[in-house]
Amino acid sequence: QAPLVESGGGLVQPGGSLRLSCAASIRIFSVYTMGWYRQAPGQQRELIASIVSGGTIYYTDSVKGRFTISRDNAKNTLYLQMNSLKPEDTAVYYCNRAGDPLRWNWGRGTQVTVSS
Repeated sequence: QAPLVESGGGLVQPGGSLRLSCAASIRIFSVYTMGWYRQAPGQQRELIASIVSGGTIYYTDSVKGRFTISRDNAKNTLYLQMNSLKPEDTAVYYCNRAGDPLRWNWGRGTQVTVSS
């Protein structure tokens, strides 16, 4: 019903930074808890960060202290600032609804590759 478009990925060296964006064509975007997910080759998608409209934030342990999730409800946009990137962060990154089992159709994601 509402497309999700991720952008901002690319190739970066270990220790580098990237800022991902997710544009969500969703009515009343502000009512939804949103999250960033990633899927490495051969692995299933995992939730790595989420944020409610009011600002309550969750991070999985592997990214805590390095990644920052934020949102701009006026722009229907979700962000992920990624610092101190490691090779194990290499994955396709997706945005979607979080906080419950329901998900919209997955977008294409954006590829993040961390390599020397």
